[in-house]
Amino acid sequence: MQIEKIHHIAIICSDYQKSKQFYTEILSFNIENEVYRQEKQSYKLDLSFNGHYLIELFSFPNPPQRLTRPEATGLRHIAFGVKNIENEIQFLQSRNVITEPIRIDEYTNKKFTFFFDPDNLPIELYEL
Repeated sequence: MQIEKIHHIAIICSDYQKSKQFYTEILSFNIENEVYRQEKQSYKLDLSFNGHYLIELFSFPNPPQRLTRPEATGLRHIAFGVKNIENEIQFLQSRNVITEPIRIDEYTNKKFTFFFDPDNLPIELYEL
């Protein structure tokens, strides 16, 4: 097997408009394509960042809640690299997004923190 790169991350949201606003207006992802799939009663929103296709945001009628705490088996979080974590935290907080205190990675000595999307999906900011 010869994987070239991660193609995309798929996220199912409970409130499509709220999540669309969060990922496009707060996290600054670009909309590549948006379709409503009548047969599934579902939106599919393709998002990119810095020219790279990255997230598929889906809506479905009445999706079940996913456990986030205590941590359950499965995908734990998504992480985004940033140049200056303090600046990004300040930006998020100015948009009423609560962030956890900055931590230091014990192996790399790099700063990181977590915040959550509208469905409580953990998102990490990691200072490059």
